[in-house]
Amino acid sequence: MKYIKRTAMLIAGLGLFLAGCSQSNTAKDQAKSDKIQAIATFYPMYEFTKEVLGDEGDVSLLIPAGTEPHDYEPSAKDMAKIAQSDVFVYNSQDLESWVTSAQKNLDPKHTLVIEATSTIALETEDDHESTDGHDHEHDPHVWTDPVLAVKEVEEIKTRLSAQYPEKKTIFEKNAEAYIDELEQLNTKYEEAFKGATHRTFVTQHAAFSYLAHQYDLTQESITGISAEQEPSPSRLAELKTYVKDHDVRVIYFEENASSKVAETLSTETGVELAVLNPLESLTQKQMDDGETYISIMEQNLEALKKSIY
Repeated sequence: MKYIKRTAMLIAGLGLFLAGCSQSNTAKDQAKSDKIQAIATFYPMYEFTKEVLGDEGDVSLLIPAGTEPHDYEPSAKDMAKIAQSDVFVYNSQDLESWVTSAQKNLDPKHTLVIEATSTIALETEDDHESTDGHDHEHDPHVWTDPVLAVKEVEEIKTRLSAQYPEKKTIFEKNAEAYIDELEQLNTKYEEAFKGATHRTFVTQHAAFSYLAHQYDLTQESITGISAEQEPSPSRLAELKTYVKDHDVRVIYFEENASSKVAETLSTETGVELAVLNPLESLTQKQMDDGETYISIMEQNLEALKKSIY
């Protein structure tokens, strides 16, 4: 996966911001509300953090709605927002690679940094037995597996509780209620695929490997872990054969990314297209309409039922 390196200008800009605001931190802290001010990188991290904090905090979304997090690079202004926050939550250094450099310029006494996947061993494309053949990056898409989503929520709860021990009971209660919803979601997936004889599905990019592993399915992706990769002509030829040999009924594309390659494969094989949302971002309309991680994952389940039978 190609990640854009942090520029010297960005780091310098952040340094100037921190130097300029350091003298006014006390006044700002006094003026700030009692609520914890948190910022999360992309949608699942936003929802997980919001559910744990509940009424004890306000959570803002760093990466704008509808923006691909694989390609995102924060501006100096974005970094300033992170530096001002009480809590910063991200998924992993394999997705938000810029965090490694940015964290060096954050004051740990002011901003709690939470890596939600810190207790999860990320796998590589080889671990998932992907046939894409690009490179051997770690796969960050753990949130597409409801069981691993629980682990991310638990990590957020644990770190928040340690930082704010007086609110530990509240965080634990909030997390327990949300985890119950995630476990119900997991049960729906388990029941849907129990006894299925056809367990293969084809996706636009390899965002569902953890989900496939969890429910004993096989994901075959057009491109690799990064949505920005383009398949070679030979890869497309392989996929055409794969679709026919494995009686693939549906090819899944993503609403927030270019579906050109998926459409081409669908046309050449005569196979139906359907949406499978990797939840890397929700559109503003989806958020305004009240869509959530749970509701989108339920839609994904209905879409997968077209392939798994």
